[in-house]
Amino acid sequence: MTRHHPTALRRSAVIAAAALAVGTAATLAAPGAGAATPAGTPKLQLIAATPAVTVDRYEGEPGVYLDLGTYVTVDGGPLELKVTRKSYNDPVVASQVIRSGGRTVTKALPKGLVKDFSGLPDFLNVSISDASGTKVADTTQSFCPNNRAGRIRPDAPATSKYPESCSDNPFALGGIWGVEKGWAAATSQGFRGDNALDLKAGDYTAKVSVAKKYRDLFGMPDKTRTIKVTVRQDSGGGQGLTGAKSGRENASKTLKPASARPVGRAGVPADVPKPDLRALPAYGIAVTNGDEGGVGAAAGKDYLAFSATVWNGGPSPLVVDGFRKPGAEKMDAYQYFYDAKGKQVGYTPTGTMEWDPRDGHQHWHFSDFASYRLLGADKREIVRSGKEAFCLANTDAIDYTVKNANWHPYNTDLATACGEETAVSVREVLDVGNGDTYSQYRPGQSFDVSDLPNGTYYIEVIANPDKRLKEQSTANNITYRKVVLGGTPGARTVTVPKYGLIDAP
Repeated sequence: MTRHHPTALRRSAVIAAAALAVGTAATLAAPGAGAATPAGTPKLQLIAATPAVTVDRYEGEPGVYLDLGTYVTVDGGPLELKVTRKSYNDPVVASQVIRSGGRTVTKALPKGLVKDFSGLPDFLNVSISDASGTKVADTTQSFCPNNRAGRIRPDAPATSKYPESCSDNPFALGGIWGVEKGWAAATSQGFRGDNALDLKAGDYTAKVSVAKKYRDLFGMPDKTRTIKVTVRQDSGGGQGLTGAKSGRENASKTLKPASARPVGRAGVPADVPKPDLRALPAYGIAVTNGDEGGVGAAAGKDYLAFSATVWNGGPSPLVVDGFRKPGAEKMDAYQYFYDAKGKQVGYTPTGTMEWDPRDGHQHWHFSDFASYRLLGADKREIVRSGKEAFCLANTDAIDYTVKNANWHPYNTDLATACGEETAVSVREVLDVGNGDTYSQYRPGQSFDVSDLPNGTYYIEVIANPDKRLKEQSTANNITYRKVVLGGTPGARTVTVPKYGLIDAP
């Protein structure tokens, strides 16, 4: 989940009700029409939590974001999928992990079934008919097993060990998807800009079923769920979506900053685990101008905007505390280190933090976390981004298969991760397996290319540019993304070639 301006998203009342209504699911059908299966094999079924839903269509939105209240229930054993790729030149592969009688069985999913790390593609078939019976929409939807999961039985595990979302970062490397035994995961894709249905106010009937290839794969019964849908037109303007993705909610766990500066001699034991900061190639690349706003730019100029991610490959989290002297404009920053049991065993001064008052930021930034540069075809620097300071937050799951990956990071929302202007201390954390993404819509995420000639350039993303942070390795701190500028001043274009197999401009 990349960072955008915080957005208050509406959900129909059925979302809250559905989580409770899921408990009405009765007997789950065994896969394979009664065929014997090893203990621990998950049994999946599609259910509808409610027979009818009501949704509102708001002025200025592209359509209706349907949450039909359908869930995939899991029993017999947890559903667990491991999704990886060796490199950006290799396809994504997925396997199912089944734990039975003390044994772990790994079953490869069909090649090409999973395309990325956002979920199982084309999992659901959804058709919508109007009051006259005329079909007005026929679509497929992907399914993220980590999506809004909850218990369906009181004897099910109280908490889930699995992550709370799937990654939509195009450069993610590994993911874990799962649903605990006795739990259910919502099939709704949520409020995303690419899944709105253009339905006018009125009454509809939705029919939802699981695609045959997934029923065969997981031994699911062939059942279609029917839901009555009422669409209401809201003329009050609503709260329009400002982007395809919203800020994540902050989880309940909190890592509080130390109440005082560290005491004693600063030092980092030689054998202590350290974070490993790694830069991902830039993406979300587009030409914009100051008239469009969003990048802190001057009107009438051409800007090359982009999104960039730095992530932590572990095996230890990056923990940075800032401390403010009375009346000081900046905080002194310290990096902390922990042994394998989580005990603090060292610290070192590592620069400063500063308050960023700009719209879209308004939080404490840690200096020298990353740097962006635009290079010429010969990879010599032409333009350096003005952005050199960052609020550290776990915005994206990049690789949850690495050692010590934290599947439940706490500081995932910029509104709570990086402190208030009046704070005297701040703790910023980048957990293992997680990335910190700044989207192209954030102020400072761009290069002024108004006076540059057309041709080939490279966007360079550098993690830990001045090597102030102590980490496992600095060999993977730099990436380059090739871009080709064209057009004319005021109407510039950009072409972004594929990066390995990844076609994500």
